[in-house]
Amino acid sequence: MTDPTAGPRATEPPTTGLFAAGSRATEPRPTAAPPAGQRPAGQGPAEPRPTAAPRARQRPAEPRPGVRATTPRFGYGTNGLTDLRLEDALVLLADLGYDGVGLTLDHMHLDPLAPDLAARTSRVARRLGDLGLDVTVETGARYVLDARRKHGPSLLDPDPEGRDARTRLLLRAVQVAADLGAHAVHCFSGITPHDIPPSDTTTAWKRLEEALTPVLDAAATARVPLAVEPEPGHLLATLADFHHLRRLLGDPAPGLLGLTLDIGHCQCLEPAAPADCVRDAAPWLHHVQIEDMRRGVHEHLPFGDGEIDFPPVLQALAATGYQGLTVVELPRHSHAGPELARRSIDFLRRQTGGKGATTP
Repeated sequence: MTDPTAGPRATEPPTTGLFAAGSRATEPRPTAAPPAGQRPAGQGPAEPRPTAAPRARQRPAEPRPGVRATTPRFGYGTNGLTDLRLEDALVLLADLGYDGVGLTLDHMHLDPLAPDLAARTSRVARRLGDLGLDVTVETGARYVLDARRKHGPSLLDPDPEGRDARTRLLLRAVQVAADLGAHAVHCFSGITPHDIPPSDTTTAWKRLEEALTPVLDAAATARVPLAVEPEPGHLLATLADFHHLRRLLGDPAPGLLGLTLDIGHCQCLEPAAPADCVRDAAPWLHHVQIEDMRRGVHEHLPFGDGEIDFPPVLQALAATGYQGLTVVELPRHSHAGPELARRSIDFLRRQTGGKGATTP
């Protein structure tokens, strides 16, 4: 996949410094595949079902020029362990041999809105260090801002005060990430709200640009990369949409504005195969989420329950030199979180030729 807004895709990391930024571009927004359909009945709340474009033939694996291959480092998302106390979740993951954790700031796990956030963050940082766990801060908590609206208010909310509330949450997340020594702060755009007609192709993007600008400034000051996730059904749904956003924001350096790449979302929606998406995303890659998924259906599945061929994906990650965490993302499976955490690390190690974990 090439950058649809800027000609040939960059193939090398920038050489102008970690937080250097280029000039603002004015290219039009690329057209993304629209959401359609619903999840099957009886499988929980409805999720958007995207229309998947025809997939191109997968390219053979090959290392990026001048990049040393790395060994994938696995983590597990706390949004899949919400029935556990954070302390218990961290100890479980360390005992299973995970390298780190995708820490979703939520009311049950390092609540970003409760008092004494700095002191609580300091205690979590010490515990992560004691356990030898790295961390990426994730901001996808369903009801942390509004007890009645999933993921609301978003960066695209019709109410400016709602957008400001989401921006303030991300600013807190940047500070938490800096205090934890996290690899990155994850975020996503949100769904285009009903007050914007389909014919309006600029208002939602303008809201997103304005809402993220102070977050990007704070991330630059804290020297914590922002990792935006393409999410099926959202305004920013694809890798092409990410490239549009970075041009709206003045093309910040990849070391500042980058990607959270969800491997299942690639299987679900992108025209390229997941391993090819990894290679295309490599210059901007700060965080990886991984699970199984089926083409055209946005449903996070345990490994083996979907359609993804994982060895090429993990080989592509290694070949790019990616050094962050690859975090298992099963937010609808907390009821079986400890067992799935064990099964997941066993599966991933088998795919990479490593030894399986043992039950603690």
